Amino acid sequence: MIELVHLEKRYGDVTPLRDVSVTINDGDVISVIGPSGTGKSTLLRCINMLERPTSGQILLDGADITAPKYDLTLARRKMGMVFQSFNLFGHLTVIENLMLAPVDILKKSRQEAYDTGIALLKRVGLAGREFQYPDQLSGGQKQRVAIARTLAMDPDVILLDEPTSALDPTMVGEVQTVIRDLSRSGKTMMIVTHEMRFAREISNRVFYMDDGGIYEDGTPDQIFGSPQKELTRRFIRQLKVLELKIDSHDFDFIGAGSEIDLYCMQNDMMPRQKYHIRLAVEELVQQILLPEYEDPDIRVTVEYSPDEQTVSVSADYKGKQFDPTEAENDLALTVLKSISEDIGYTYDEKAEIQNHAVIKLA
Repeated sequence: MIELVHLEKRYGDVTPLRDVSVTINDGDVISVIGPSGTGKSTLLRCINMLERPTSGQILLDGADITAPKYDLTLARRKMGMVFQSFNLFGHLTVIENLMLAPVDILKKSRQEAYDTGIALLKRVGLAGREFQYPDQLSGGQKQRVAIARTLAMDPDVILLDEPTSALDPTMVGEVQTVIRDLSRSGKTMMIVTHEMRFAREISNRVFYMDDGGIYEDGTPDQIFGSPQKELTRRFIRQLKVLELKIDSHDFDFIGAGSEIDLYCMQNDMMPRQKYHIRLAVEELVQQILLPEYEDPDIRVTVEYSPDEQTVSVSADYKGKQFDPTEAENDLALTVLKSISEDIGYTYDEKAEIQNHAVIKLA
């Protein structure tokens, strides 16, 4: 079992990991997903102590491997790492790559290490390649050798950092097949991946990383089917988002219109969609909400799904309870209803921003 306790990693002014606490159970197969730059690879490198955390603890089977006097060799016997760039020794044959660590670190005999290596090459579909050099192999074959090299140490935990990202698309499947087989072995695994369907297939848990850490942790069905948090939902649905903050009656709506135009152009949206977005913002905010609030605090979010070709415009606003569908401005409501499939409203007096209205555009 691995426990992360208030883990933090800083690089100067950048903090990709901030106060991360989570338990990884024996036998878990965890896919780590999220936008680029959210600390996914940093998390794996910290767990394996290739990067020393700035603060916090990593407990491996109860032992604090971040402690100054801890012998990291003990941890690395239990944890194996597969990198996106293979990291094979080019001057060694395939079998020599597999034998090196078991002989040097585990003190196995060369014959035992050789026999294990041959068996592992057969397992990853590379029987007969043992005397070739890495530059004689394709990218997919190199990555399968890298996985076999990790397995040669018989680790309890296997960490895979985007193992297919450096491969030609035609080679991705062969590596995924090996990892899929490995996920059934009972070993604890963490895999950073951008392949969402693959992550859903092989995992029993998914970490969505954003906002300085593990933003949401759940089963594949929860994360991919019904994510509970906003940033997860946007990422899974690949939503394109535009946000406007309106905190004054003198807000620059002309400038906001230009932002909307640019947003629509960048996302190759249809003219009708752009027109409806501008109408929704104008009628909902300018004609209905602003007249109700002397000191407005309104956050407008436009979400566009390229896959589904759907657009929604939502407004979150502080203050008294006010349902825009009950506004006295009949003309504005008529316009909104003419361009929408649905208009929803909720109010939560305990929330920081109490009112939430959403318009699903037609």
